[in-house]
Amino acid sequence: MSSLFGSMSIALQSLLAQQGALGVVANNVANANTPGYSREIPILEESPPILRGNVLVGTGVTMSSVESVRDDILNLRIDQETSQQSSLNSYVDSMNQVQALFNETQGTGLQTYLSNFFNSFSSLATDPASSSLRQAVITAGQDLAGAFSQTSNNLGTIQQGLDQSVLQTVQQVNQDAAQLANLNQQIQGVSNSGGDAGSLEDQRDQDLTNLSGLIDTAVVYSNDGTVSVTTTNGALLVSGNQSNALTAQLSNATGMHEVLAQGNDITSSIAGGRLQGLISARDESIPLAQSSLDNLAAGLISAVNQQQNDGFDLNGLQGADFFTPFTPSAAGSNAGAAGTMTVALTNPDQIAASSDGTPADNASGDNGNATAFADLQNKPIVSGQTAGSYYSNLADQVGNDVSNATSEQEAVTLVLQQLNNQRSSISGVSLDEEATNLVMYQRAYEAAARVMSVVDELTSTTITMFTPS
Repeated sequence: MSSLFGSMSIALQSLLAQQGALGVVANNVANANTPGYSREIPILEESPPILRGNVLVGTGVTMSSVESVRDDILNLRIDQETSQQSSLNSYVDSMNQVQALFNETQGTGLQTYLSNFFNSFSSLATDPASSSLRQAVITAGQDLAGAFSQTSNNLGTIQQGLDQSVLQTVQQVNQDAAQLANLNQQIQGVSNSGGDAGSLEDQRDQDLTNLSGLIDTAVVYSNDGTVSVTTTNGALLVSGNQSNALTAQLSNATGMHEVLAQGNDITSSIAGGRLQGLISARDESIPLAQSSLDNLAAGLISAVNQQQNDGFDLNGLQGADFFTPFTPSAAGSNAGAAGTMTVALTNPDQIAASSDGTPADNASGDNGNATAFADLQNKPIVSGQTAGSYYSNLADQVGNDVSNATSEQEAVTLVLQQLNNQRSSISGVSLDEEATNLVMYQRAYEAAARVMSVVDELTSTTITMFTPS
């Protein structure tokens, strides 16, 4: 009797084990298209045998655990590439806004205004006494100054927008870090109780990827499934069930938000994620474009005013400044020149078209200074370059920055796609494989049920044999 009941117990354990395995297969199939899901496998183990006399007798099978299939090293690689891709995405998106300010093909650049300004002097040289041509010069100057001011203001607006994005991204980093710390606590609790934390670990991996898209991360996995997270330069974000919030603080020097970790400024050391792309555009590329624009404006103001001072107006008086002179706020700095550029002249008669003081309305009126104004277009007035060449180099630099970042972005996206495909082949659900497993566990379940049925019949027969008639 004991051997029959033992066989029934083995069959029952097998039924439970195969049933559990079928449940795992069903869960895999259900989550075949769930983002971030790692397929699970049931771990079936032989139950400890017992010694009966000199013979070890098997006691069946148990499903000891359920394991999620994942490659932590591969996940780290994916997070690294995600961080780089996100950084490039935010940088390209930001600089595309800047590039649009210098898009000559769409009429948003300064080249047309520069050409119109110098060409207005060429027209004036043909008839230096013409009131309409003189007014056209002032109008062209006002248009040019307005374009410089508008471009400068737009750069500042884009920079301020990026600064707000930095602030919002820091807040998102803190939310994700707090969520990871909470998951650490849950995973540790499940692991310590011997349970399966696979679904929590899937969520953990998804949150790690999200966090790496915001800021560069370095991750250390613990045996209990929890993680510790720092930036690549060592600023602690998550440790156990605790998260360390970053703070964003306005800088008195720049007026922009600095990123602090436990009181230390880590702005310049952020090496990846959306934050890096935003900060790179905000603190490097846009200030460089703004500085070049200010240098061009300051050089143009100085050269035009000098030429105006060298000539004589319609009344034979020495020319007054054409543009409002720029006064640097600090030695060697042209900051603000573009944003404050304005035309000082209000009376067209004040344009110094003459080079010798001869009245322009005289038959022998001089147009020498008007011609000299027009010739400024071909003279080096900014860093040894003409105004047009200097501006073209500025626009080209912005375009090259966007082009190079876009090329790198495409390369990183390709690498990330390959890594995700590799992870999918390891952790993803194959419906063909699950169909095979389904049949395998189904057959095992049916066989165990058949064993149980046979043992039940044998048990009934045995009981009948020993029952008095």
